[in-house]
Amino acid sequence: MSSDRPARRIRSGHAMLTAHGEPWVWLTAASLAIAIAMIVGLLAFIAVRGLATFWPVTMERFTLADGRALLGEVTERETAVTATQQAVGHPARRLVRTGDFDGTGNHYEWIDDTAITATAEPEWATVVERAEAGRLHGVPKRLLHGDEVVAEGPKAVWAAYRQQHPHARSRALRAQRIDKHDRGELQRRLRAARLAVVQAGIDHGETGPETAAAEAREKSLAEVIGGLEQSLDEETARLRGANVGWAVEFETASGGIAAVPLDGIVRAWQPNRLSLGERLSLYFSRWGEFLAHDPREANSAGGVFPAIWGTVTMTLIMAVVVAPFGVLAALYLREYAGRGPITTAVRVAINNLAGVPSIVYGAFGLGFFCYVLGAGIDDLFFKASLVADGQPTFGTGGLLWASLTLALLTLPVVIVATEEALSAVPNSMREGSYACGAGKWQTIRRIVLPRALPGIMTGLILAMARGAGEVAPLMLVGVKKLALELPVDGTFPFIHPEREFMHLAYLIYDVGFQSPNSQAARPMVFTITFLLVAIIALLNVAAIWLRSRLRRRFVAQQF
Repeated sequence: MSSDRPARRIRSGHAMLTAHGEPWVWLTAASLAIAIAMIVGLLAFIAVRGLATFWPVTMERFTLADGRALLGEVTERETAVTATQQAVGHPARRLVRTGDFDGTGNHYEWIDDTAITATAEPEWATVVERAEAGRLHGVPKRLLHGDEVVAEGPKAVWAAYRQQHPHARSRALRAQRIDKHDRGELQRRLRAARLAVVQAGIDHGETGPETAAAEAREKSLAEVIGGLEQSLDEETARLRGANVGWAVEFETASGGIAAVPLDGIVRAWQPNRLSLGERLSLYFSRWGEFLAHDPREANSAGGVFPAIWGTVTMTLIMAVVVAPFGVLAALYLREYAGRGPITTAVRVAINNLAGVPSIVYGAFGLGFFCYVLGAGIDDLFFKASLVADGQPTFGTGGLLWASLTLALLTLPVVIVATEEALSAVPNSMREGSYACGAGKWQTIRRIVLPRALPGIMTGLILAMARGAGEVAPLMLVGVKKLALELPVDGTFPFIHPEREFMHLAYLIYDVGFQSPNSQAARPMVFTITFLLVAIIALLNVAAIWLRSRLRRRFVAQQF
C-alpha cells in the first residue's frame, strides 16, 4: 500500500553542526572574552579611580534650607532614584567633602538635593592641605605676622601667601630633616658605642682593660655628640623661630575663622581659578609628593615612598632567594631523581604546598625564622643588644624574614614551572650532547638550562606577582604600619634586613580599614592599589623582556 507522505530525510551525524565542534569554539571564545572583559574592567576601574584622586575638583558652596552653608567638593552623587523612593523620603543626594572638621565635626556630609536652596562656585574658595588635622576649606581673610596684619582681603592675602609660603615651608622641612636624619645618625653612633661597652664587658669582664677602653671611647664620643646636638638645637631653633607668628586666617562656610600656621600648610590651591595648565601642574605636584615623600595623617595623606621601597626590595630579595632553590630542586627531580614512590610523593607534596593558605606560611616564618633562627643569631652575634636594651635584633620580624617567608610560599610555583620548562627541552639535544662526549652536568649547564631559561623566567614572573601582593604573612613577619626610617644607611652592609618595613599591600589594608576617616581614605585606597598593580606590572615587564631575549637567543638553536 503506497503512502502520499514524503520519506523522512535521514541526516548524517557527520553533517551536524555539533559534530564539527563549532558550538564549542563559540563557547570557549565567549568564556575567554568574558574573562578578558572582567580583567580589563577591574584594571580600568582601579586606574580611573586611582588616577582621579589628585585632580583638583571644583569647589561649591551650598546654602541649605535649614540655614546652614557648606563649602566643599562633591565626591559622589546618587541621582538614579525613582518617584517611589522620593515619595518615601529618599531623594537624590550628593556627598560633599566639607573640609571644616574643626567647626562641624564632619569631614564628609550627605545632603539631599531637595534641601539645597542655592549653589555657587566662589572664586576665592581655597583648599588648604595641612600637615596636621586634615584639610581646611575656606576663603582667605588675613595674613598675619605676630600682631602685624601683612595682607587683608582674598586677593592680597593670596598674593602674599604665594610669596611667603615657599620660604616658611622650606624652613619647616629643613628642621624636620635635621630631627629625622641628623639626630638619628648621632643617636645610632652613640648607641653603637654603648653596645661596644656592653660587648666588651661580656667578652672580657666588667673590670677588664678592654671594657675600660670602650667606656673611655664612649665618653669621648658622647662629648662630641653633645656638642653636635647643641649645634643642631641652635639650627632648628633658628629655623622654627623664623616661622613663629606667621599664620593665615580663613573664613569657613560655617562663619568661623580658622588660623593656620604658615609652615603647617603643605599646599593650598583655589580650584575655581585654576587654568588647565595650572591644574596639570598641581596634579603632577601631588603625584610627586605621593611617590617621593613620607606618609602623614595616619597614612591617609602625604606620600608612600617607604612602602614603595619596602615592596620592591622585599620582592627582589624574594626573587633572588627563590630562583636558585626552585631551579635546583626542579633539576634534581627532573634530571637526577628516578621514578618511584618517593619522587611521586615529593611532587604531590609540592603541588599541595601551592594550595596552603598564606597565613600558615606567616605562622611558620614567625616561629622558625624569627623565634628559632633569629633568636640563635642574636645569641651568637648580638648578645650585647639583648643585654643592653632587651630588644632582639634578628629575633623579631624584619625585611629578611619576610622575604624568606614569601620565598617559601612561592617556591612550589617556581619548581613546577621549571620542571615543565626542563621537560620541554627535546631529548635530542641531550643525546647529541652525550654523543659529543659531554657529561651529565655539562649537558645540563650548557644545553638544558639555557633553553629552559624562558620557562624558568615564567615561573619567576608568577612568583613575583604572587609574592608582591601578599599581606597575611607579612603581618606576622616584619611589616609595620608606620616605618619612616628605611632599613638602609651608610654603614656596612648598607641594607639592614633585620629592620621592619612598610609594604603597599598592607598599606591598602591599613588605610582602607584602620583609618579614623574612612571616607577621606577611600580615594587613597584606589591610588595605592593602582600603584601596587603598576609596580608589579613593571617588575613583570622587565622579567618578560629578559625572557623574550633568552627565547630569541636559544629557541632558534633547538632541533
